[in-house]
Amino acid sequence: MGADRVRELMISVWYPVQKGAQDRQPVAPYLRPNVAKVFTGVDALGVFEAGTVDWAAARTNAAESAPADARHGRRPVVLYSPGFGVPRALGTTIAEELVSRGYVVVTMDHTGETPIEFPGGRVEPARLPQQSPERTKTAVKARVQDTRLVLDALTALARGGNPDAEGRALPPGLGRTLDTSEIGMVGHSAGGVQAAETMRVDRRLDSGINMDGTMKYTDDDYVPVARTGLDRPFMLMGSAPGGEPQTHRTNPSWGSFYTNSTGWKRDLNVPTARHYSYTDVQAFLPEIDERNDLPEGAREKIIGTVDPEAMTASVRAYVTAFFDASLQDRRRPILDRPSKRYPHVRFVR
Repeated sequence: MGADRVRELMISVWYPVQKGAQDRQPVAPYLRPNVAKVFTGVDALGVFEAGTVDWAAARTNAAESAPADARHGRRPVVLYSPGFGVPRALGTTIAEELVSRGYVVVTMDHTGETPIEFPGGRVEPARLPQQSPERTKTAVKARVQDTRLVLDALTALARGGNPDAEGRALPPGLGRTLDTSEIGMVGHSAGGVQAAETMRVDRRLDSGINMDGTMKYTDDDYVPVARTGLDRPFMLMGSAPGGEPQTHRTNPSWGSFYTNSTGWKRDLNVPTARHYSYTDVQAFLPEIDERNDLPEGAREKIIGTVDPEAMTASVRAYVTAFFDASLQDRRRPILDRPSKRYPHVRFVR
């Protein structure tokens, strides 16, 4: 944004609601109506041809603006950021799982990277310059600043303020559900790099997860956190882009980060997964493939050959276990050794 423009951000706050309140509120759409039209009208991820998927018809398992359940006190907060150029909606599966386990989850979009619908129906388009290392640096820097702005807003909300840009009324009790002394962050691809780099410069983040995001701009130029590491809990979760597993032993930027990190750490890898296996695409692509008959090889390129239900279940299990351990000091044996329930997940030592 130029110096004369205010940067706007859209976030969604996912939280436990009062018993019965969900039945009285409209079900939240997966994508807001106008931005859903945008995605329906373009080729998405290189496999969804324009006009073949009705994104406006997709729904979540959440209710809109229902009163928050503040009776059980404040809850740990987890931030979620998507990969470069894709919407925050691709983290819905993770958000719903964490909320069902007692967390408050905040998913964020990054203005300029992807079409975003703001209140009133206005859609801000993506404004991406030609791909280059400098573009990546600019995006990471902006994402870190976005995260810190969201942290500021959550602090204000927890103290009884209303950080909404236009002062719209917020769901009753929402601020009283936030425990801003326990905040973690999980991100996919660029969002995972963002989680680590924000932790480097802002100690309000207590722990983080990077899902398949390489920590470099070029082969010789790493994101700063890859050279410094972290002193707080962090987990790497990799796939096998291009067929080679991304781990701290195969990716030099991950290796530098892992070696220099002094906090609790884990490196998990699914060799039969691909980059978007750590997003909602893993859950809905198989069904779309059955109905629309995607081009040969498209499904394997995007989500690999891992069993879709098993992969989605394992992501839910490991993400929840990590935040249980790092934010609530609850020991989770699943983080200590390979699980017979999820044999596709490898521990990289």
